[in-house]
Amino acid sequence: MKFRGFHPEEVSSFLEQIREELEDLLRENAALKERIHKADEEIQHFWEMQDLLSRTLQDAHQLSEEYKIHARREAENLLENAEENAGDMTRAAHEIALQLSEEIIELKMQRKDFGEGIRNIFSRFDAVMAGGTDVQERIFSDETALAAESDHEMKLAAAADAALMSEAEISVIEGHRGEEGGSQAE
Repeated sequence: MKFRGFHPEEVSSFLEQIREELEDLLRENAALKERIHKADEEIQHFWEMQDLLSRTLQDAHQLSEEYKIHARREAENLLENAEENAGDMTRAAHEIALQLSEEIIELKMQRKDFGEGIRNIFSRFDAVMAGGTDVQERIFSDETALAAESDHEMKLAAAADAALMSEAEISVIEGHRGEEGGSQAE
């Protein structure tokens, strides 16, 4: 039966079809909303991970810079200490070289005095053997004059030897000192 030109069964069937399509659309809409919500959560998670990675990279870069600065400072301190130690060692070596040169000069003067003393003794001995008491008196007076003259000559020789000591002699002495130290270390 028709009701004003409509078939109630067709209308019911049409409405049922619309209802089913509407339910399908609502279910699909709900599923899409759920997928959007999950995608938003994943995006938020990725943003948080990106932020965490960015901060981690910044911290790593900052630590790297701090380590570089610390390493430079440490290297500078080591270099300064090494330079100071080298300077101290050089000064000590020069002082030792000067002491050795002074000792060498002193030994040369003693050797010279010893040689002169021996020559004097032999010449006096020869004179005593050849001469007599007259010669013995002259020898004793000559001894005091020679002692004063010898003292004066020692001072002159020391001044001359000190003036003649060159940097080359000091470096030779230092070289010998270094060789002795190297052989002792072995």
